[in-house]
Amino acid sequence: MKKIEAILREEDFEKIKKALKEAGFVPLTAFPVKGRGVQGGVPPYDMLPKIKLEIVAKDEDVPTIIDIIAEKARSGAPGDGKIFILPVEEAIRIRTGESGDKALY
Repeated sequence: MKKIEAILREEDFEKIKKALKEAGFVPLTAFPVKGRGVQGGVPPYDMLPKIKLEIVAKDEDVPTIIDIIAEKARSGAPGDGKIFILPVEEAIRIRTGESGDKALY
C-alpha cells in the first residue's frame, strides 16, 4: 500500500475528484493548505492557498491515480503542484476490522 499526497491548485480539485471517482477511486481526504514552491510564491503573496489531497491506495493502483491527478492538474505553468508517494505499513477499517488492501476501497 502507498499513500499519495498531492499539493494542488484549489481550482483543479473538483475536476481531479470527479476523474478519480469515475475511475473507481472514491475514498480520499482533502485539506485546505497554504504553501509555496521553488518560485517562492507570487508577489505580494508569500504563501498561496492550495489543496492537499491524500489517498491510500493498493500498490497496483498508484500509477493510475498519479496519472489522473497529473493529467487534470497539469497546466504547464509554475504552481501546478507536487505529488509525493509514501509507503503505508497497514490500514484497518474500524467499522469491520478488515485490514490491508481490503480496508481501502
